Amino acid sequence: MSYVGPDSQPPRPPRRFTGGPLTVTLAALVPTCLAGWLIYEATSGPGGSEPPRSLPATSQSAQGSSSPQPSPSTSGKDDKDEKGKGDEADGKASDEPSTTKPPSSSGRPAASGPLKGKVVVVDPGHNTGNGRHTAEINRLVNVGTHRKECDTTGTSTNHGYTEAQFTLDVSRRLRTLLEKQGATVKFTQDGDRPWGPCVDERARIGNDAHADAVVSVHADGSGSGNRGFHVILPASVKSGAADTSKIVVPSRDLGERIAGKFLLATGSAPSNYIGDGTGLDVRKDLGGLNLSTVPKVFIECGNMRDAKDEALLTNGAWRQKAARGISDGIVSFLRG
Repeated sequence: MSYVGPDSQPPRPPRRFTGGPLTVTLAALVPTCLAGWLIYEATSGPGGSEPPRSLPATSQSAQGSSSPQPSPSTSGKDDKDEKGKGDEADGKASDEPSTTKPPSSSGRPAASGPLKGKVVVVDPGHNTGNGRHTAEINRLVNVGTHRKECDTTGTSTNHGYTEAQFTLDVSRRLRTLLEKQGATVKFTQDGDRPWGPCVDERARIGNDAHADAVVSVHADGSGSGNRGFHVILPASVKSGAADTSKIVVPSRDLGERIAGKFLLATGSAPSNYIGDGTGLDVRKDLGGLNLSTVPKVFIECGNMRDAKDEALLTNGAWRQKAARGISDGIVSFLRG
C-alpha cells in the first residue's frame, strides 16, 4: 500500500538556534520523534493496535488454500458417504457440490433477464436420506393409474457415488444458471428434508407453483455397456387423479429442446438402450408425470453403472455442462 511518508516532504530551511546546549539537544530530538510518529501512524491500523488480518476468502482461493468440503451424510446400500472418483481428478473447488444449503429461492428476488416472471420447478431425484427411512418411502401412494412406492433410494455408481448426491449437485448448478436468466426457481427438496418427498407431492409442488416448466433430474442404473442420456415424456393418461391431456404436447416440446441442448453442451450421445437413438422415452407409470398439470419431463443424464458414463457423472466439470444443457433447453422452451 502506498502512502505519503516523511521522506516525501520537501526539505525545510534550517533554523538557527541561539540557545544553550539544552535548547540545541531538544531541537535535534523533535524532528526525529516527529518522523517516527508519522511512520508509525502510516503503517499501523486504526488505533495503532489492530492485529494482522488474514487474507480474504477470495485471496485464499486464488492461492489454492481452500479446504475440502464434506459430502452429504448418507447411509445404506445406495447412500454411501463416498465421493465420486472423478471429483478428485478435477482438482477445482468450483466443481465441488455445495454441502451448505443455499438460501431458498423464495428469499432472493429474481434478477432481470429474459426469463423474468417465469417460474421453473427443479426436482432433484430421490434424497440422500431415503436409505435411513425405508418405512416412509416404501408406503404406497396413488399415481392415478396405480399405486406405487412413495420414493426410492435411487441408484449409485460402483464406487458409491449416489444418484441423490448427483441430482442435488446438478440441480443446484441448474438453479444458478436459470436465476441468472431472471427465472424464479423452486426446488421440491434441497437437502433440507430427512427423506422424500413422495412422488405425488413432487408433482403437487410444481402444480401449486403454477410452474411454466418442471424438470426432474435423475441418473439411470442400467447394466454395464448401456450408455447415454434420455429424456422421459408423459404419455397420454386419464385415470383417477391423473390427466395429462393438457401437458403432453408442451412437455414433448420441452423434452425435445432439453435433449438437443444437452447433447450440444455435454457431447454425450443419446441412450443406446432406450428411445431408439432419439434420446426420448414416453412413459405412463411415473407418478411425477401422471399427476402433473404443468409441462414436465424427467432427464436421465447417464448410466451410473457403466464405467464410461460413471467417469462423466462423477466429474464436476461435466456436471456443469449437464446443468448448462438442461438450462439451455428450458430457456429455449420458455422463450419459444
